[in-house]
Amino acid sequence: MQYTLDHQGTDTLFADVILPVPVPNLFTYRVPASFNETIKVGSRVIVQFGKSRVLTAIIGKLHHLPPARYNAKYLLELLDEYPVVTQGQLELFKWAAEYYMCCVGEVLNAALPSGLKISSESRMQLNPDFDVSIPLTEQEELLLEIVKIKQSLSYDEAVKILEGKDVHKVMKSLTGKRAIILFEEVREKYRPKVVRKVRLLRMYEQRDNLEALFAILDSKPKQLDVLLKYMQHVPVLTNPGANEAGLEKTVLAADEISDSSLKTLIRNGIVEEFEIIKSRFEETGFTGNGHPTLSPAQQAAENTVMEEFKTKDTVLLHGITGSGKTEIYIDLIRKVMDGGSQVLYLLPEIALTTQIVNRLRKVFGDQVGIYHSKFSDNERVEVWQGVLSGKYSFVIGVRSAIFLPFDNLGLIIVDEEHEASYKQQDPAPRYNARDLALVVARFQKAKVLLGSATPSFESFYQAQQGRYGYVKLGQRFGNSQLPEMVLVDMRKERKQKRIKHSFSSVLLDEMRLGLSRKEQIILFQNRRGYSPYIACEECNWIPHCGNCAVSLTLHLQNHELRCHYCGYHEPSPAVCPACGSTKIRTVGYGTEKIEDELKLHVPEARLGRMDLDTTRQKNAYQQIIQSFEVGEMDVLIGTQMVSKGLDFERVGTVGIFDADRVIHFPDFRSHERAFQLLTQVSGRAGRRDKRGKVIIQTADPKQLILEKIVSDDYEGMFEREMEERKKFNYPPFSRMIRITVKHVDLRVAESAAQDLADRLVDKLGRGRVLGPESPLVDRIRGQFLKDIVIKLERDNVNLKAVKELLRDQMQAVGLLKPNRQATLVADVDPM
Repeated sequence: MQYTLDHQGTDTLFADVILPVPVPNLFTYRVPASFNETIKVGSRVIVQFGKSRVLTAIIGKLHHLPPARYNAKYLLELLDEYPVVTQGQLELFKWAAEYYMCCVGEVLNAALPSGLKISSESRMQLNPDFDVSIPLTEQEELLLEIVKIKQSLSYDEAVKILEGKDVHKVMKSLTGKRAIILFEEVREKYRPKVVRKVRLLRMYEQRDNLEALFAILDSKPKQLDVLLKYMQHVPVLTNPGANEAGLEKTVLAADEISDSSLKTLIRNGIVEEFEIIKSRFEETGFTGNGHPTLSPAQQAAENTVMEEFKTKDTVLLHGITGSGKTEIYIDLIRKVMDGGSQVLYLLPEIALTTQIVNRLRKVFGDQVGIYHSKFSDNERVEVWQGVLSGKYSFVIGVRSAIFLPFDNLGLIIVDEEHEASYKQQDPAPRYNARDLALVVARFQKAKVLLGSATPSFESFYQAQQGRYGYVKLGQRFGNSQLPEMVLVDMRKERKQKRIKHSFSSVLLDEMRLGLSRKEQIILFQNRRGYSPYIACEECNWIPHCGNCAVSLTLHLQNHELRCHYCGYHEPSPAVCPACGSTKIRTVGYGTEKIEDELKLHVPEARLGRMDLDTTRQKNAYQQIIQSFEVGEMDVLIGTQMVSKGLDFERVGTVGIFDADRVIHFPDFRSHERAFQLLTQVSGRAGRRDKRGKVIIQTADPKQLILEKIVSDDYEGMFEREMEERKKFNYPPFSRMIRITVKHVDLRVAESAAQDLADRLVDKLGRGRVLGPESPLVDRIRGQFLKDIVIKLERDNVNLKAVKELLRDQMQAVGLLKPNRQATLVADVDPM
């Protein structure tokens, strides 16, 4: 690699590196001469940061200018022969940091899989200056002897040697006696999957040699048994190539062969042992079997999309639930891949990937890569490297997949583009993957297809303004009908005493009818747990989280009260701790309680539940969805996970609980989200040739929004909301930035927030600055919160200059002595 010398520089090579920490500047390090020929921008290096921290950094720039304000330390190690981060990604990281008002290191930390970051492990080694005359205890002598033999020992190894007894105490004592030295061993987290195999030597692929071997082993039955078991799996004579590939040792172990006999065969040069690196993803060798046949309506929609792409980089596909948007996606993906370009297919939820992946693998085979947080660190690294190497030209993933190292994207599909799940809340960067997809596409000259049955009002507005192309697909696939919508007046049901627990008589009757017809049912309640809170009937005591301003949610399965914000939990009390009464009642209901009550009302039904509590394990989504798909469950109860694009042929009825809570949530987007959520979950009913039914339980059936949902009047809903938003200057007519001030002392939080608000009002004007105000939950994890909202006009405002102003003022307030421990967080385009 050639470098140009700046006239102020030296012959020494320096590297500006991006550190995965929240610091605003890049740090400059000196490049050891031995790295000069191999180091590249985008490669990983190990650096010392501060006195003792050792971090993985990414080379952002190479040059010959030493830093002016500090002496540059040397890079400790170069980890990559070739870059793992592309130049395009570095540009994206910089853009995201500037737009979302965070540090580029925070973007790197979110983008880079954990497996590509190094970890350190405490180890001990013998101190060469140890005075052997110093007395040691029996445990100390044992540990020191092992250290001498192995040269170094990890903490975990010490635990095993001492059987978990006083390990820390023994190590501390040995360190104090200067017998051992503790040090940090730095290593990569990613480990390729290594498979151990065995095979016969090539000479035994000849019949004569093999028969001679059998004669030799005739008197050694255990070794002969190993050979016979091997040949049961590997036809050595008829398929020598199979012998070359060998057999995994675990397969032989499962046959209960003698391990010592196998070792003898290896030692005698009859069998050889070798290792291969294997993908963690099962590869079938299947390359796909073509693409689906589109209906006339789907084909017309796809043709219009292609036509719109001629003049627009972004197109909004507005297809009602069940219209078959996925088939259109598949056809477009095939065309882009046939043209030699890459495709990224974004989904809002891991739950959705299960069904979609199964469908897409039937078409694209092993060309599909999958990327989401339920995968292990090693699995995510393999997908990252697969994109870099060209193994995966098509990836399906959730929001973090937007940071994958694509270099030739032709198309990004953002399915269910209206979903708030695309927005990262904490920690920084608080990005929206849908919006970032437009930036990535611009950098790579790709196209973006936004798809939804209920588009976000911002996207629909952009389409109306002509900035996006727009395609409407208003017909369900196969001419199946939209479901019948039934509004149940819960006040009337309650007066007539027809409610049973959380169920209206209408919903229970419809469920029983559906079960008698062997149909499946989905029940939606957007609240997990058994009950939102418990209360004492005598003194009205309600348990609250000690760290957050919320009541504790009852989870009956674990008999505990849990905070859904900080994770604090405690046993559920049988007796009121305030007055001693045993009259403790549950208030409200979540998915767990609905499941419990349903066992009483329809005991014959096979029930399943899909919420955060039941899907914590890696394959839990897949197991629940597959179980429901093949008919092992009759009723699936779930939170919003069940609303997003899942397709089940036998679902005849959908029941929606507590619709009013979704509708009346205190947020300017609450009606938009209620329309989207209730329409989406309703769309799970009645696919194919049978019309489904949706039962919505509400205290006010005459609400205008429910009329819009029942009549599927998206455009009418949009126009009504736009009038309100224009009147009060909310998005899409303005840009919003929310600044949250956090501190453990309420008075400090209030004072700092008020100071910042006053400074911003002085610079921006009162009309642009709202607050400070307390959010709905004003204390989380022990810190009090105060929000300031900045609303800026879409036009005639220098957004970059405003953000610089906000950064400066936030820094000035944060540096004041009383506010030193306060945290100030900016959220651009909050959801």
